[in-house]
Amino acid sequence: MSQFKVPTLKKREKPSEQKVAAAVDQVAEESGFVAREPVRGRRGGRPKSPRTEQIHARVLPGYGLFLADVAMEQGLTQGHILEAALKLYAEEHGQDLGRYVGSK
Repeated sequence: MSQFKVPTLKKREKPSEQKVAAAVDQVAEESGFVAREPVRGRRGGRPKSPRTEQIHARVLPGYGLFLADVAMEQGLTQGHILEAALKLYAEEHGQDLGRYVGSK
């Protein structure tokens, strides 16, 4: 083993990040690519909803499925259906829903 010699490696300077980035930018510009700056703020997606409260209700078997089916049939969310049901309940029982819910 003493006769085995490891050859020394030659050192070479690695290209700097700035030089590489500049070269890439130049080639991209020559090829017609344009820089895309990140968009600040909200990008696409859903608009903000005023519905911010969550409720978690336990119901008898079948009611959850019924609520889901009604919402699907009407093209609304389960929250919309629940709000409509509570509004009808309040009207039927002479309760003032306005003290809980802002003007709509």
